[in-house]
Amino acid sequence: MTGSPRLDRIDINILSTLQEQGNITNVALADAVGLSPSPCLQRVKRLEKAGYVDGYRAVLNLKKLAEHVVVFTEITLSDHRRKDFTKFEIEIRKHPHVMECHLLSGGYDYLVKFVARGVAQYQEIMEELLERNLGIDKYFSYIAIKPVVSRHAVPVRDLVERD
Repeated sequence: MTGSPRLDRIDINILSTLQEQGNITNVALADAVGLSPSPCLQRVKRLEKAGYVDGYRAVLNLKKLAEHVVVFTEITLSDHRRKDFTKFEIEIRKHPHVMECHLLSGGYDYLVKFVARGVAQYQEIMEELLERNLGIDKYFSYIAIKPVVSRHAVPVRDLVERD
């Protein structure tokens, strides 16, 4: 992280609090991390400018919003040249039903998380992706029955602080 400010305990506490409570007021954040509001806001702006904060968003209760299905899909590409991966990644990023996509090492190339109205819509999505000639050789679908753990906050303190 060349050029990034060194994180101290207060910065880590700010980041940890912000990811758990993205709509927290500056006054409440300052109180939570033991600063006065003005220096707290300066630190938040510095952390944002340095790229430690990608953005702020609301986490929606999808169960309350609409009937849906979450499908995890293992995707293997037919060819493994750089241009094949690049083409697939450019196109998959554009798809609104793709919630996550990870390039993996191992038995398949990508693990993609889709959200759709139901299995029929998911199948339509996959057929459309196959018709677009993105280099998909095969795919395996796994329908999520229920979420057991779904975290949106990473353990910042544990990842950053060293013994």
